[in-house]
Amino acid sequence: GGGSGPAVFALLAFMWFLMALAMMLPSASPLIRTYCEIADTAALKGERVVHPLVLVAGYLTVWLIASLGFAGLALIAERFMSEGGVMSPWSGLAGAVVLAIAGLYQFSALKEACLVKCRNPFSTLFGRWSTRPRAIYRLGLQQGLWCFGCCWALMLVMFAVGMMNVFWMALLGVFTIVEKSGHSRLFTRISGVTLLVWALALLVISV
Repeated sequence: GGGSGPAVFALLAFMWFLMALAMMLPSASPLIRTYCEIADTAALKGERVVHPLVLVAGYLTVWLIASLGFAGLALIAERFMSEGGVMSPWSGLAGAVVLAIAGLYQFSALKEACLVKCRNPFSTLFGRWSTRPRAIYRLGLQQGLWCFGCCWALMLVMFAVGMMNVFWMALLGVFTIVEKSGHSRLFTRISGVTLLVWALALLVISV
């Protein structure tokens, strides 16, 4: 239901964080696997290594902060929407806007730069390797920021389809895995066009 109290905000933030875990953490598996491989090599040489969970903690910190932002956006938007609650699918102009933003961002240079970093974690991990937990945590933060820069707009799609929509969570989760594991922009551009067409169709239908 509707509402804007601290309890509602906390619940929304928690739900967004769960969505981030379900959708983004699987796509971070190459990052975690690469770190473990480097750590294993260092351990064989007798070097001290930081547990990979420290890296994951830094990565998830970014998405926890992002979840607070998405929850706040949901509550702010709910104040101006006459129908539905904060978890209801956004229809009409609001839904078309978030889909258009997500679609246009797929063609941006920032999206491409972040995607390149997400696809090639080895150079960053190897170049900034450290035996200090604080440094590895910061490294996780950095990689989390690259991932956020790559996927924040796609998370907006959840506003248009309804928060905690399990089907779309799974679909977007698979999409991010495929997108980050590829080496071509074709898949990204096709998804951008699809989102823009969807936005236009939603806008036309609601008029």
